[in-house]
Order: sequence, then structure tokens, then C-alpha cells
Amino acid sequence: MSTPSDVQALSYEQARDELVRVVSELEQGSASLEDSLRLWERGEQLAQRCEDWLIGAKARLDAARAAQLGSGTADAAQ
Repeated sequence: MSTPSDVQALSYEQARDELVRVVSELEQGSASLEDSLRLWERGEQLAQRCEDWLIGAKARLDAARAAQLGSGTADAAQ
């Protein structure tokens, strides 16, 4: 498993896929308490990375929509 600092280098898809694996492993219930805590912490980091990606994507979409609306308004004024 990669280190916590590696989480920031993951794409959305990589973080999501690893999060699915972590959740699956936790759901099996066969890990020791220490391993379960480590997996939980990793899952939290991965979930945050996914959320950060989604927030960034939404911001980009909002900016694109605002630019499109702005250019539409400018075209109508001309």
C-alpha cells in the first residue's frame, strides 16, 4: 500500500479504485484491529482525495458555465 503522501498524486479514478479495495477489505472483517485502523485512516485519506477532485471539477464546470453566460451576454449587447 502506498504512503499517505502518495494520496495527493493519485488521480480521481486511482483514489476511487483504491478506496473500493479498502472498503472491501474492511467489510471482510478479517483484519486485525491495528490493520483495520490503518485501513480506515487510508480510506479517509482516499475519500478526501476523491472529494477534492470532485470539488475541483465542479469549480471548473461552474467557471466554464459563467464564462459561457458572460460571453452570451456580451454577444447580446453587441
